[in-house]
Amino acid sequence: MKSLRINPADNVAVAIQELTQGELVRVGDLDIELKELIPAGHKFALSAFAEGDNVIKYGYPIGHTLVALEPGEWVNEKKIKTNLEGLLDYEYNPQSVELDIPVRNLSFKGYRRANGEVGVRNEIWIVPTVGCVNGTANSLAEQLRRETNLEGVDAIVAYPHNYGCSQLGDDHENTRKILRDMVLHPNAGGVLVIGLGCENNQVSAFRELLGDYDPDRIKFMETQKVEDEYETGMELLNEIYAVVSTDRREDVPVGELKIGLKCGGSDGFSGITANPLLGVFSDFLIAQGGSTVLTEVPEMFGAETILMNRCVNRNMFDKTVFLINDFKDYFMRNNQPVYENPSPGNKAGGISTLEEKSLGCTQKCGKSLVKDVLMYGERMKTKGLNLLSAPGNDLVAATALASSGCHMVLFTTGRGTPFGTYVPTMKISTNTPLYEKKPGWIDFNAGTIVENESIEEVNERFIDYLIRVASGELVNNEKKNYREIAIFKTGVTL
Repeated sequence: MKSLRINPADNVAVAIQELTQGELVRVGDLDIELKELIPAGHKFALSAFAEGDNVIKYGYPIGHTLVALEPGEWVNEKKIKTNLEGLLDYEYNPQSVELDIPVRNLSFKGYRRANGEVGVRNEIWIVPTVGCVNGTANSLAEQLRRETNLEGVDAIVAYPHNYGCSQLGDDHENTRKILRDMVLHPNAGGVLVIGLGCENNQVSAFRELLGDYDPDRIKFMETQKVEDEYETGMELLNEIYAVVSTDRREDVPVGELKIGLKCGGSDGFSGITANPLLGVFSDFLIAQGGSTVLTEVPEMFGAETILMNRCVNRNMFDKTVFLINDFKDYFMRNNQPVYENPSPGNKAGGISTLEEKSLGCTQKCGKSLVKDVLMYGERMKTKGLNLLSAPGNDLVAATALASSGCHMVLFTTGRGTPFGTYVPTMKISTNTPLYEKKPGWIDFNAGTIVENESIEEVNERFIDYLIRVASGELVNNEKKNYREIAIFKTGVTL
């Protein structure tokens, strides 16, 4: 297969491989002579376009032409423009969803916590309340790794960040919420929280924010109040290690998994291979009783009505409308264009407008009903498909997904990235050349969907692989110890 017309209504097709100028390409019952070279993942016209005509892909408009086009011309960001505008009014047109997916009673090996939650890792984390103690946190983590050689635990990691002081209002609360969510995450068998003592994010107030917690697994140190922070820190860490290192995996139903859905460095194949694969998997997991979370709100713009009409009720529709318009208002408050997307890498990969990117992006959540909408820093409380308020930035969005309670983040990419957040961050390539070029980055290849495998066959392999990862098999970011957090900065710095 050299090209693909994704939806019968489309007036463009996607090149599956690089196509040469003058080549005659058969698309359905059309024979198209290409007017120029078409890179893999990019679009070409199936019919003549007048200036201002809508370009249709995935069965929806992805923008309008800036110039007249002939059949066989390359359709890229220089020739089309978004149709999107600012704040919109929406109508709720509920869509019935019936997915006939059998329950298969699959399980994985996880860690059952005392509060009933489940982790897929048993790690010790050192979490600073403020950036001033980042160096202390890193040194303590390094020392504990040397002393224990990681026996009985999956990892020992410090998570430095820049915040926790000189912040006000919601900006300050965002930092506190993300750090709270980390400390309470079930992938952490134990956590040492380190403060300085004079920061805005005071340890005493942060302890109260946690609510109920296990004092044998979560401990605190304010470095200004102890004589030797390294000696005291190591004493506390060794107490935590003594508890955590005795934890053992046990059988847990797959339906207890919570999975984050993310894409980054998207290309023209994202909406054809990797993102639809995650959509099929998401529907499967939800049918087993599990949960998935879709975020990157700016990358819902242009496809938001699809999500709104799948909301389980009017209240959820209203929350989704607020989710979308609140993020648009965030752009406008900062005097920035709402639709300044896609990125240069997206364009190089074949994505021309935000609608095109969004229609591919939202395929990650399949066809299930939207059961809940979470604001930034909010922890998941409803099983099924959740939407989460966070930007499209890879580091910030992945951190937000983990902080909502996701056990791992599934990260589709057509360009590649080594990044990992504080939960396993599995990279799924949209195309085989990327998988072959970057085996140290990519964990699973979805590119075979346009080569020699059906999406159902690939999904079966993917389910098996994900269960192995949930049971302890490391993904590439863990093997290389690429683990970090990024907190959404929204306010002034004092």
